[in-house]
This record gives sequence, structure tokens and C-alpha cells, in this order.
Amino acid sequence: MIQRSRLVSLFAVSLLCIAPLATPATAASPDHWVGTWATSPVALPNADQKYGAEETTYREIVHISLGGDSSRVILTNEFGLDSLTISAASIALRTKGNEVDVATAHPLTFGGRPSITIPPGALAVSDPTGVKLPPLSDVAVSFVVPAQPIQQVTHHGFANQTSYAAHGNLVGAKSLDTPTEITNWPFLKGIDVRADDKSAAIVAFGDSITDGARSTRDTNQRWPDILAGRLQADKKLHSLGVLNEGIGGNRVLHDVTGSSALARFDRDVLAQAGVKYLIILESINDIGHAMDPTKPYDVVSADDLIAGLSQLATRAHTHGIKVYGATLTPYVGAKYASPGGEQMRQAVNQWIRTSNVLDGFVDFDKAAQDPANPAVFSSTADGGDHLHPSDAGYKAMGESIDLKLFTK
Repeated sequence: MIQRSRLVSLFAVSLLCIAPLATPATAASPDHWVGTWATSPVALPNADQKYGAEETTYREIVHISLGGDSSRVILTNEFGLDSLTISAASIALRTKGNEVDVATAHPLTFGGRPSITIPPGALAVSDPTGVKLPPLSDVAVSFVVPAQPIQQVTHHGFANQTSYAAHGNLVGAKSLDTPTEITNWPFLKGIDVRADDKSAAIVAFGDSITDGARSTRDTNQRWPDILAGRLQADKKLHSLGVLNEGIGGNRVLHDVTGSSALARFDRDVLAQAGVKYLIILESINDIGHAMDPTKPYDVVSADDLIAGLSQLATRAHTHGIKVYGATLTPYVGAKYASPGGEQMRQAVNQWIRTSNVLDGFVDFDKAAQDPANPAVFSSTADGGDHLHPSDAGYKAMGESIDLKLFTK
């Protein structure tokens, strides 16, 4: 017979063994981070040492979508061939030009340190800041790149937004005296905000038509911007951010400006914070170059493109992301247009409208076309080159998106 004192001891030991199992249930939930702004980086050779020759402050201006009570910044050296040192950085709301609201300025740290060295091929996420970012606000990310060897820069070449560079360490300045204006986003990849658990991000994945080519600079009239504004005006959907991952000239199956859509998908879509939805508008460049009437190259078929788009959808679905295809806008009259290419465009659009591989579609073709001649842009939607939309065209595209797609 086991003595009563021994039974008590065994019971106490059993409690000690069971107790740790309850600990995770009482642990604090991690913060929910969602992307509010992002861009797709590409490589820029730096043979002339424009970057890194001397200490430089970059003040880069971005227009965010979703607001949040805290923020963090992603800096990138993903295409760098050398380590990249950032000696100081900050975030603030922009008031006008290169001027910031100093009351909102907050230094960025990385693991508690004010500086960081990012290895080649890597990126860095800052510590959370106490800066509250209102939705649809202009944000200035300032950082100092000291003199250092930089063989290749990681940047987004077409920002369609004026940012600034100035000599020396001016990261804390309210405004920069006589800075150089730049229209790319070097070393800056994204901004996340801390939001409630219902918040999520929509990735707009595409080429120059998503990047906003031919829209008016500094006015945020790309179709993803129009979508972001509509979401913020909707009480049921204002918890959704929009991330523009367009690259001018990008293709689904081949590298040209940046890596192909298939090659960059993990970096530009799956790695983004809080992604729940994806809109894909890609392949007009594949078609245009493959069927160019004067210099065809990297020849592909409509079936090849459909297979590539299907792969993107499958990879997104693996991560629980809903995928919406966007029909290709008209291109008859563009420099690389051809009758064969138009047939391919129609075939791809037919697949997008009917495929069960996708969770739905957005009919940008219908939104931008001339009703009397659907193969071309309407007179108001044409940006002038018969390939890229005008501001009015981008507005029509953004407004054509059924917001019910984001309640599923």
C-alpha cells in the first residue's frame, strides 16, 4: 500500500508536469502587422559610384494605404553585392515637398541600435515605432548612407513620386536645403503598420500598368491608389491595405526589367505582411515582345502564359491567399502590337474570365476599352501611347473593381 504522504508527493509532481502545458494559452498574442505600402526592388549597377561616394541623406516620400498605431520600415540590400551600412534613419509624416512634421518624427532602430549593416542579398526590418500613421497619408522615410563601396544598388526605378537626396547626415532636419530631386526609391522596400486582427493586405502584382506609367507624378493616381482610396471610404473594408508590386516592363516568363513574375513572386507577394488577396495584371509584355512585328524575341504562346499565371495562383493558394486575375487592357496601336498578339491577348483574357484556377476576376479590359471598338482604349482612358492608361483610365480601372471580392 502506498502511504498517504507519498500519494501527495506524486500528485504534486504530476501538477508540475502538467502546468507548463497551459503556459502558451496565457502567453501574449504577437502583434498583427500588415503592409500599408510596398514597392518591388530591382538591381541598378553603380559603376559611376553615384551611390556611396559620400555620406548622403535620402528622404523618400511614399503614400500609404492602411493606417495604424505603430509602424516599421523595411530597408533592402537584396540585389546588393556588398554589405550596405545605414548609419541613421527616421520616419515622419510629410507636410509638403521634403518638409516633415517634426512632432511626428521618430528615429528608427534595428534591434535597439540606431544603425545597421545589411548583408548582400538581405533586407532589414526596423523595430516598431510609436508613430501613428493616418490612412492615405504621405510619409517620409529618411536615412543616411555613409560613404562605402556599392557595386549594385537595390531600388525601384519608377517611383512616379519625387523624393530627395542631400549631402551629409540630415536625417533629423525638418527640411533639406537645396536637395537633389530623385524619382526612384533606392534601398526602401516597404512600410508595415500594426493593426487589428481583421486587417489584411491586397497585393497588386503586375507591370508598368500597375506601376502607374503615364499617370501624373506626385498625385497618386495609379489604379492601386484608386482602390486604396475606395477601401478607406468603405466602413466595412477600411482595414485593408494595398501594396503596389508593379515593375515597368515586367513579364511572366522571362526576365527583362527585374526578375520575371514567376521568379520574384515569393519576394514581392508571399513575403509581404498580412497578405490575404492578390490581383494579377501581367503578360502584355510577354505578348508584345513575342509577337512584335519587327523584332520578336522570347517567343511564347497563350498556353505558356496561362500555365505561368496558373502557377502564380497555385503558389498563392498554398499560402491561403485568394487570387483574382485582371484582364489585359487594350494595346492595338502600341509599338509592339500585332494581329497575332491581339489574338493572344484575347485568349488570355478569355481564360481569366472563365478559369476555375482563379477565385474571380477584375475586368480592366472592359473598364478601359472603347465600347465602339473594344480592341483599343477609349479616348479618355488612353495615356497617349495606346498601351498605358491616362489618369482617367487608371481611375476607371480602380473604380471597376468589385469591392465584394474582398469580403470573401
